[in-house]
Order: sequence, then structure tokens, then C-alpha cells
Amino acid sequence: MKVANKVIVVTGGGNGMGREMVLQLLARGAKVAAVDIKKDALDETAKLAGSGNTNFAGFVADITDRAAVDALPAQVIARFGAVDGVINNAGIIQPFVKLNELKFDAIERVMNINFYGTVNMVKAFLPHLLKCTEAHIVNVSSMGGFLPVPGQTIYGASKAAVKLLTEGLFTELLNTNVKVTVVFPGAIGTNIAANSGVSIGGQSAEMQKSYKTLPPAKAAEIILDAMESNKYRVLVGQDAAFMDFLCRLSPERAARMIYNQMKALLG
Repeated sequence: MKVANKVIVVTGGGNGMGREMVLQLLARGAKVAAVDIKKDALDETAKLAGSGNTNFAGFVADITDRAAVDALPAQVIARFGAVDGVINNAGIIQPFVKLNELKFDAIERVMNINFYGTVNMVKAFLPHLLKCTEAHIVNVSSMGGFLPVPGQTIYGASKAAVKLLTEGLFTELLNTNVKVTVVFPGAIGTNIAANSGVSIGGQSAEMQKSYKTLPPAKAAEIILDAMESNKYRVLVGQDAAFMDFLCRLSPERAARMIYNQMKALLG
């Protein structure tokens, strides 16, 4: 689905890949409803979009709040007159600890935002998308959704759930006007740890300096190109593409490789 003149909703639009997708959608001629839990982050996105840009609107909402999400379609339609697509980008990581040490409140927070937040958005907007001549849903999973990352086991489980949710949704919507894309980003240069309220220490900071990450703007470009091409599945970054190949070739080898890369974080 070409995004020019379409109304696209982007969650997590206040920072990182979400903000970049908002700005690039606007540059491609779309009207964008950015959703984020942080008003100041949305205000910054609005500033970058250009003062008085009538093609942009920010909506402060917690995607884990079903009532708040259920109210969003009417708000977006009241602002723009329609809604043609949803990009479910918002997500958080967990504290870098093993499952045995991870508290249940952290487990529930990750699942509620990453999985149920996506479900809430799909359930709220899908009835409206089905009425469009053409529409699109993009759900952002993660390389961690197919590759087990030690210290991010629940995060991975939440993103694996998003993967299968999206693939199931694709099959359910095959004979409709709604296209579906699942996205698997690798390492992207965002502030996801800070935005998740996760401290990962000095060792990881050194690792991040030496580990090549994909700029958020490039990641956003890849995702939007995939959306406009109606791709079923998109791998974002060379690391995601390589690990996807290795996981298919030898799942155990892939698991051991990522363990060796990540074990310094866990001690």
C-alpha cells in the first residue's frame, strides 16, 4: 500500500524508530497519528515534523489500557477523516537478568506492552481497516522473536508472540483488503534501554560502542519500503538477516553463538 494521502497510526511515535517512521511517512505524503505514552516525546516529534504541520497529530495513550486504545480510532478519524494503516512499533525490553531472577511485575509489564498492546491496537483498528479500499497492518517483532537471547527471555517470548500473532493475522486476512507485514529488527541505535527503564551497566555500554547498530532512520526506511511493497516479512539489519539464516540452518549453534556474545551482561 502506497502511503501517500493515507492516514497511518504509529505507536511509539515519540522516539527511536517510531519517530523516524512518523517523519518519513510525512515526507512520503502520508497523514500520521503518532501514539505515545509520553507527551513530551510526542511534542518533540511534532516539533521535528514542523510547526503547524496539519498532516501530523499526536495522541497520548497507554497501549496497555484497552479503554484508551478503543477510543483511539474515533479520535484519529475525527482528526483526519479516515484511518488506513497501523504500525505497531511500541515496545520495551526487560532488565538484563535471567528468568530465575526476573520479578513477575517486570514479566507482566513486558508482555502487556509488547504483546497485549499490539493485540489491543489490532482489535481496535481492524474493523475500520476492513472498510477501506486498501489498508495495512505492520507489527514490529524482533530478531529476539526467533533467536533466544539470554537475559531477554521474556522479551523474546513477547516478540515471538507478536510474530505468530502477525502471521496468523496474515492468513485470516488473505481474502480481504488488509495487508499484513511482520518486522524483525536486529540491533538498532535507539534508546530502548533507557525508554524501558532498564539499566544495563558499563559493560554493555562498551559492547554497544563496539557493536555496529543500524541507524533508526535507515531501519524506518526499510520498514516503510516493505509496507509500501506489501511484504509479508522483513528483516532489518545484516545481523537480523544473518541470524535468521543461522537459526534455520542450526538453531542450537545460533543459540550458543548469541550466548557467547551476551554472557558478559549476565555475569
